[in-house]
Parts: sequence; C-alpha cells; structure tokens
Amino acid sequence: MLDLLEAELGSTFHVLDLGSGPGSLSARILRRFPSARVTAVDYDPVLIKVGQGALGSVGGRLDWIEAKLGDRGWRGRLPRKRYDGAVSTTALHWLAVPELSTLYADLGDLVRRGGVVLNGDHLPWGSKARGLARVGSRVRELRSSRPRPGPRSETWRTWWAGARRLPELRSAFEEHDRRFDPRFRLRPPRAKVSLDVHVRELQRAGFRTIATVWQDFENRVVFARR
Repeated sequence: MLDLLEAELGSTFHVLDLGSGPGSLSARILRRFPSARVTAVDYDPVLIKVGQGALGSVGGRLDWIEAKLGDRGWRGRLPRKRYDGAVSTTALHWLAVPELSTLYADLGDLVRRGGVVLNGDHLPWGSKARGLARVGSRVRELRSSRPRPGPRSETWRTWWAGARRLPELRSAFEEHDRRFDPRFRLRPPRAKVSLDVHVRELQRAGFRTIATVWQDFENRVVFARR
C-alpha cells in the first residue's frame, strides 16, 4: 500500500486513514514519508485516546477525528474539503451496504481528481464464486490449526479486557459503551459485503481503474483512482 501511495502521489500528500483505530497505518505512512500528512478517522473513543497518547500529532502532521464512517454528515468533521487519497485496513467490513455507499460517494467528492483510495480488508467473493469461498475458508482453518513458533500473540478479547482495567481509559470506555453494543469488538461482524459490491459502489462514486492489486484468497488490497 505504501509503495502504491508513493507511485501515485509521490512523497508529499495528505490522506485520510478511515477506521484508523489507534493509528498503526497512519504511523507507518508518516514514518516513511516525512513530508506527508494524515487525518485519522475513527468512531471509537478508546482507540482514538490510545492513538493520541501513543503518537500525538507527529509534529502537526497527524489529525485525529471522531466520526462515524457512512453516517450522513461525518465529513463535516474533517479539517479539509479535499484530500489526495484515502487508505483503510481491516475496517470497512464493519459497514453495511447503505453506509458503504454513502462513504464511497463522499470520497468521490473528498478525493481530488487523480487521487487514490486503497482498501486492505477481508473482502469475500460474491455469490457466483461460492466454490472459491469454500476453498478460502478451508485454507484459513488449516492455517489457524498449525502451531506457531514463539510466544502466542494477544487476542482482541484479552487486549480489550486489559484496556478496561486502565484508569486512564475509564471515561473513554464510558463513551465507548454508550456508542456500541458491549460485544461490538468481540463478536464477528454482520455478513461481510462482497468485493463486487465495493467495486460497484466505487464506480458509482466516480472512481476508475479499480482493481485488486494484492490478494491472499479473500484478503485483498483494492486500488481505485479518482
């Protein structure tokens, strides 16, 4: 994804990080491109607070915005009306089709002509490719059953349980619980929107040259140029 940003936008640009969480992708972009700027957008006050505490503003190059992607009016919270592009990783699968349609339509206005959208996520094949979907599911089962060397990585469940015990995050969790079902981060999301729908909605929003540029079964990076 970072190579694509450099190829399309050079080294000086301002992009949106959609569903940024605590900013892991934003941090990678800003480390690689010292002249770049990022506006990180997420609706979870806990993750925003963690990101602000860990990264700050990176010398004024990183903005943090609390907004619910896909809601009408979310873009009114942004500090700019035009961006060179938008990036996202493992976030947009939480959106239902109406929210996704609204988000992409808004990006059609926010991203300048020649700008790009890059979405790295689990994007399943559509109903016409059920056989491929079954193969991908079986491969994931095989991979998860293999023992991995080294210490076991922390799960989302244990991370959230530990974070809830930190007094510094108490007020953020109170707001989190007002906004979300308590099981939000611990349960699988609704049936994920297929790749075909993402492509269709990007086309409707005015994006062109839409393609999967990296893929591991249903994990993909989708590229779209405005």
